[in-house]
Amino acid sequence: MNITIGHFLMISAALFAIGFYAALRRRNIILVLIGIELMVNAAVINLVAFANVNKNGNTQDGKLMALFAIVLSAAAIALALAIVVKVYQHFKTINPDEIEEFKN
Repeated sequence: MNITIGHFLMISAALFAIGFYAALRRRNIILVLIGIELMVNAAVINLVAFANVNKNGNTQDGKLMALFAIVLSAAAIALALAIVVKVYQHFKTINPDEIEEFKN
């Protein structure tokens, strides 16, 4: 059985859907961040998959963009986790519904 780009796209779509559901339905900030990370990883899978089927140009472009996306995602998650730690220190909860000062 040959693995085609369709297989990668199905895995990426499933991963994106799981991440989207996790980001929307969870009440814990850390689980929302995990959902966002899953969505970014789905996009990275698409970048690498389309770079591998590119027969005309340089296949390294998609892989470099994927590496750049992974680095930016790691930096964003590190920053978000630092914010979560500060929110927890101040409010003693990481549940977004229980933090009253965020609401208008």
